[in-house]
Amino acid sequence: MSEMNGTTKFMRFSEGQETASLILAHVYSALEAKGYDPVTQLVGFILTGDPTYITSYNNARSMICRLERDEILEELVRYYLQGHFPGR
Repeated sequence: MSEMNGTTKFMRFSEGQETASLILAHVYSALEAKGYDPVTQLVGFILTGDPTYITSYNNARSMICRLERDEILEELVRYYLQGHFPGR
């Protein structure tokens, strides 16, 4: 992170945004297949960092643990904003 006129700029270093997107889609499907509410479980994981919120079914838990929680949040915010503000 670096300081810019009183605002902190977050610098991200990741393997690629498609990775986070694909992992989230896989984890969502695995949670749904096991009968969990994927949104609730993902929120629990993001807030606490506790991997037990994510099922181990279909390797979902180990996949999501490859990501940092800030990468997950960034992907979710990007996806939301692109859906609500297309072309930006």
